[in-house]
Amino acid sequence: MDSIFAPKSSSISSLSSPALLSRFLEASSSRKFSSLTFIGSRPFRPSSYSTTFAMTSNDVSKPKIITGDFGYVLEDVPHFTDYIPDLSTYSNPLQDNPAFSVVKQYFVHVDDSVPQKIVVHKDSARGRHFRRAGPRQKVYFDSDEVHACIVTCGGLCPGLNTVIREIVYSLYHMYGVTTVLGIDGGYRGFYARNTIALTPKVVNDIHKRGGTILGTSRGGHDTSKIVDSIQDRGINQVYIIGGDGTQKGASVIFEEIRRRGLKVVVAGIPKTIDNDIPVIDKSFGFDTAVEEAQRAINAAHVEAESVENGIGLVKLMGRYSGFIAMHATLASRDVDCCLIPESPFYLDGKGGLFEYIEKQLKENGHMVIVIAEGAGQELLSESMQSRNQQDASGNKLLQDVGLWISHGIKDYFSRQKTMAINLKYIDPTYMIRAVPSNASDNVYSTLLAQSAVHGAMAGYTGFTSGLVNGRQTYIPFYRIIEKQNKVVITDRMWARLLSSTNQPSFMSDKDVIEDKTECISGEKKEEGPATQFLDNGNCADGALENKEVSSV
Repeated sequence: MDSIFAPKSSSISSLSSPALLSRFLEASSSRKFSSLTFIGSRPFRPSSYSTTFAMTSNDVSKPKIITGDFGYVLEDVPHFTDYIPDLSTYSNPLQDNPAFSVVKQYFVHVDDSVPQKIVVHKDSARGRHFRRAGPRQKVYFDSDEVHACIVTCGGLCPGLNTVIREIVYSLYHMYGVTTVLGIDGGYRGFYARNTIALTPKVVNDIHKRGGTILGTSRGGHDTSKIVDSIQDRGINQVYIIGGDGTQKGASVIFEEIRRRGLKVVVAGIPKTIDNDIPVIDKSFGFDTAVEEAQRAINAAHVEAESVENGIGLVKLMGRYSGFIAMHATLASRDVDCCLIPESPFYLDGKGGLFEYIEKQLKENGHMVIVIAEGAGQELLSESMQSRNQQDASGNKLLQDVGLWISHGIKDYFSRQKTMAINLKYIDPTYMIRAVPSNASDNVYSTLLAQSAVHGAMAGYTGFTSGLVNGRQTYIPFYRIIEKQNKVVITDRMWARLLSSTNQPSFMSDKDVIEDKTECISGEKKEEGPATQFLDNGNCADGALENKEVSSV
C-alpha cells in the first residue's frame, strides 16, 4: 500500500516527472494497490483499494486516507514524495550496523499497519489503522546531509531528557548523523536564542535528571519566524516534544514547510503528564507520575490514620483528564474518595461529598481524598474563578481546588459541631513533574525516540510517534490534536475505582444516562457497535483500558 501522489495538482497529467510517472503506473497496476483517487478531480480506475489525498486552494493538506477490502482504512502520514518529485534514496545504513546483525528482519514491511481498535465483533469491519513505525529499507537522507534539531515545549514531564538523549543516540549510532542541535527555551528559541550542540557525550547522563536540558516555555509560536530560522540554519529534521498545544504548533510548522516545498521533516513526540492526548495508549512520564503520586498518598494516609478523625487530602495533576488521580487511587488502595474533572460531584445535602466524609469518619476514624486539579471547578464561586485568564499556551488558569475544598470541609464540620477533624492538605504537583523518569518510562521514551528517527530518515513527515495497542506507530497530526483524551466514567475502569474506594458515584440517574448517550452518539459511533465502546473503555479514543480489556 505504498502511496504515490501528484506533487501539486489533482490531475494525472501533472505527473510530468518520468520517475514519478513510472512509480504511479507501477503502483496502479500492482495487485496490492489498484487505484488512486484525488479529491477534486474525476476518479482514476476506481477499485477495491484507493488512496485519497487533497490539496485545497489555500494549499493546506487534508487527511491522507488509504482504503481496502472489508472496511480497511489506513490514516496515513505525509511523505516527501507527496509534494517533492525526483528525490534521491539511499540504502539504510542499519543493514551494516553490527547491533542489528542478530535481527532476522531489519526493516518494517511497507504494508504493515496497526489497528486502532483491537476489541471487535465477529462481523466488525477491519476499521482504522495507522502506519507501523520502524526502519525502512530505503531512506531519503544521506547521513552527512542531515542537520537535525530538537525542541521541548510546555510544562515539565518525567522522561523529557530521556527522549532527547535517545534521539541524539539514534541519529548518531544508527544513522551516522553528527549534526544535532538543541533549541533553547521552547518555540521562541528558534528565533530568539542560540542553539546547543548535542552529541552523545553531552547527553550521556541526562536521563538521570529531571526537567529538560534544553529549557522550555509556553507560547512563543511564530510560524514564519520559526520556519525562516529552520531554513536559514539549514535544518532538515525537526523533532518537537510537547503536548497537544505543542503538537498543534508542529502541525502548523509542517504546513508552512510543505507550502514552501522544503525537504524538512517535522516529527512530533507527544508529551503530557496528564495522559490527555488521544489515540495513543499512554504518554511518556505517566507511569512515573502515578508512581510518584503514591508517595503523597502514602504520606496523607499516615497523617490521617495517626490522629482522630484525620483527613488526608491530596491534589494531583489533571486539568481536564483525571487519569493520574484514577490510576494512583487504584494503585494505592488507601484512598476513600477520588474526584476527577470528568465525574461531577456536589458538596451539601443527601448523598453529597460532605455527608460521605462524615460517614467515613464515623465508621473508620480517618479517610484519604484524592482530587485532580481540574475537578469541581464549576463549584467555585464566581468571584474565585478566572474565566478570562489564560496562560501563555492558551490554557485556562485554574483555581486551587484542593485548597478551596479543604476550607469547605473545615467550614462544614465547624458548622455541624458534631466532631472535630484534623485535615492535612498535600500538593505534590511540582515534585512529581520534576523527577527523572522511572524504568518503564525510560524504555517507552527510548522506543518513541527511535521510532521518530526511523520515520524521519524514511521521509515521513507531519506525524507524531505514538504507541497504539502496544505497537509503535506514525499518527498524523490532525488525529493527535482533534480532541483531548478523557476518562470515560461509564466504562469498567471507573467502575473498578468505585468498587475499590466504595465511594458513591455522586451522579444522578440522569447524569449516567446522558453520559452513556454522549459516548454512544459521539464522533466515533461508526467505529463499531455501541457495546464495543462501553466494553473496551475507549469511547473517546482514550483510556489505557484499550490494552487492559484484552487481557480480562
